[in-house]
Amino acid sequence: MATGRVSTRVRTVLRASLGFATIGLGTSFCGAGLVLLLLWLQGLPEGLGQGRWIILVCAIGYVLLAFLVGAVWAAYLQRRTVVWFLAGRGPTPQEATRALRIPVDLAVVSGTLWAGGAVFFGVLTAVFGTWIDALAVVLTIVLGGLATVGLTYLAAERVARPLLSASLTVAGPRGPTTVLTRLVVTWGLSSGVPLVGVLFLVLPPNIGDTDPTSSLLVLSLIGLVLGALATALFARAVAAPLQRLRAVLDDIRAGRRDVAVPIDDAGEIGMLQTSVNDLATGLREQERLRDLFGRHVGDDVVRHALEHGVSLSGDMREVCALFVDVADSTALASELPPDEVVRRLNRLFEVVVAATNSNGGLVNKFQGDAALCVFGAPARHADPATSALRTARAIRDAVRERGELDLGIGVATGQVFAGQLGSRSRLEYTVIGDAVNEAARLTEHAKGVPGRVLASGLTIEAAVRSERDHWTEHADIHLRGRPAPTTSWTA
Repeated sequence: MATGRVSTRVRTVLRASLGFATIGLGTSFCGAGLVLLLLWLQGLPEGLGQGRWIILVCAIGYVLLAFLVGAVWAAYLQRRTVVWFLAGRGPTPQEATRALRIPVDLAVVSGTLWAGGAVFFGVLTAVFGTWIDALAVVLTIVLGGLATVGLTYLAAERVARPLLSASLTVAGPRGPTTVLTRLVVTWGLSSGVPLVGVLFLVLPPNIGDTDPTSSLLVLSLIGLVLGALATALFARAVAAPLQRLRAVLDDIRAGRRDVAVPIDDAGEIGMLQTSVNDLATGLREQERLRDLFGRHVGDDVVRHALEHGVSLSGDMREVCALFVDVADSTALASELPPDEVVRRLNRLFEVVVAATNSNGGLVNKFQGDAALCVFGAPARHADPATSALRTARAIRDAVRERGELDLGIGVATGQVFAGQLGSRSRLEYTVIGDAVNEAARLTEHAKGVPGRVLASGLTIEAAVRSERDHWTEHADIHLRGRPAPTTSWTA
């Protein structure tokens, strides 16, 4: 695996090196050919007399020398830049900043060599010709150099994208400059350079002695070709990351949160990529918090809190309260290690949660070895009594089958307050009312009943006949704290 990663990094660097070499060779020789063609169309070599051969030989020598110097210079810059990439480590902030400057550095290399050529051949032409000839040569070389530098910058951004992407993870996007720079370079290649060349040809002093029609035609064709290349590079540099951004945003809209877009641009697009990643991270954190919140209080309570916000309020509801409590919990805690008690309680609560959720109820809270379940709040329930009674029987049967714990279950129906209780800094959704107290008191008596389940008479009356058939009347019980006896039923 490690060998594969190393070979991948080496291939990436080799592709980048080959791409830089191709950029340097192609743009330099194309630019030199462009300059020679324009000068030849203007008849400048002929106007220089015998000195044209000296200038021609010097031009060939300078092109070869410039290519050699540029290759060595670019190789030095690249070697200094990608050593961390080959080593398989992340760049330091200084190395990342240096890597992000690769397109600019290569453009500076190309521009420096072209500027040197303009000065050298301008002086050489002035020696063998006139100052007008020298001006023509300098302006033509400058135009060729601008075209070469612009193409070098745009192409280098494309070739160096893998290195730039790795560097941006450390340095981050640098600000709103890249798209503007690309636009300016694209305009210069497609419009600026050709139009400036046209102005040099048609405005005095006249450059050369021939008809400028051929030169104007060549400049127009050059503008079309360079404009197409520059626009294609610019469109590719902008469209490709935007397509990836759209794909990630579509995933986020579809509900995926484990997505991220690679940051491979140092300007506005990179800042947008960072923002989208921050958005996905924030949504992922919200989902995690909502999941944790839901696990603690229940999904219905989460939806209620999101709908009503932070409010110390609630409403009166007709609900069924189901209370589950472990029998002889004190003796159980003295006989078993604490971790084993916890494991058994967790297995009990798994049964309670599953049975309650499947019947449309809410496990409102766990109280040590007891649990309070509510049917009818916060979400309204079409038949809370039937669901609560069915849940009580399901919990009792599942716990008996496991044989780990003994328990009591009480079910009662009545009006309660259902809402958020506490303070604005600490809230809890709860239900308060006589039905809750009645269910808790019935649970105490249920621990001594063979069926281990007791329900109030009002609950049995509110249930459907098919559920009532599972229950038989037990006795009238005087519950602690209640003045009148409660009619109880067992299953």
